[in-house]
Amino acid sequence: QVRLVESGGGLVQPGGSLRLSCAASTTISIWNSMGWYRQAPGKERELVATMANHATRYADSVKGRFAISRDYAKNTVYLQMNSLKPEDTAVYYCTATSSGINYWGEGTLVTVSS
Repeated sequence: QVRLVESGGGLVQPGGSLRLSCAASTTISIWNSMGWYRQAPGKERELVATMANHATRYADSVKGRFAISRDYAKNTVYLQMNSLKPEDTAVYYCTATSSGINYWGEGTLVTVSS
């Protein structure tokens, strides 16, 4: 059973930065893909960034502002978020796929407000 635990969310002013972390209970080297999604109040969950086979993909709304990365030694995936906007406010979820099974964390809340 793979367990994913997100952290790093919080309240930040517009233009600020946050780094989200996703700690895995297993080695991430076996994952086929990993990524971040978000869900804003009243909206559907949407893709933010994914990484598979060393290729990254970003939602148009975050390109140039967000960056996904991973640390194999720490079994952790990160999402660096810069130049945050109020519309980035959402619960951010970490996800990983291994052997055809998709795993999700419980999410961390990011609020961008002055």
